[in-house]
Amino acid sequence: MKVTRRSERTERLSHSRSATTRELYYFYEKNSGVAHFHVQADPQGGFPVDQAAGLLAMHCMVRGQTPSDYVVMIQAENDILAGLAEKAEKLLQAGHSVSGPVQLTRREEEVLGGVMRSLANKEIAASLNLSERTVKFHVSSLLAKYRVRGRMELVREASRHTGGPMPLLMPVARESRPCAPSVPQGYVNPARNAAVVPLAKRQMMA
Repeated sequence: MKVTRRSERTERLSHSRSATTRELYYFYEKNSGVAHFHVQADPQGGFPVDQAAGLLAMHCMVRGQTPSDYVVMIQAENDILAGLAEKAEKLLQAGHSVSGPVQLTRREEEVLGGVMRSLANKEIAASLNLSERTVKFHVSSLLAKYRVRGRMELVREASRHTGGPMPLLMPVARESRPCAPSVPQGYVNPARNAAVVPLAKRQMMA
């Protein structure tokens, strides 16, 4: 065994580290990833082998496992974790900005077309022959997919994501009826009151 004498500077660093931090060693089960117990480092920051071995043997005995079923993890230092959340948030925002187009159903595209034309839910429902409740459901789904809170934001985001024109709303087909000519009040159709006179009788009357 090779013995190395530590300098006074090394000892001061060791004591300073033990005074400011106490590392924890977590024992995770490999199969489930669940942390079952942990041990605290000794005052010098070392791994407490005897204490950890006793706890590990106890857990293996109770659970019918072996020491190889566990893995030991330690908590990262604060300076290592500095800026991690901030950088991850920036990468997440960049990923959202370059994400693909929002996937919409055909009915959602039709409802979105009405929203972008500033139509109310009632008008969209009449144009698509739907109930107003169904239109409200599709509008809520559109707000969730575009991650917005209101119709104005929905129009802005949809305009930014949409490459082509939105589908036109198809009007509901209505039965066409011939328009009756307007008749002045008190007007009597002479054809209805005129009697049919034979031609010979007309000549005698003349």
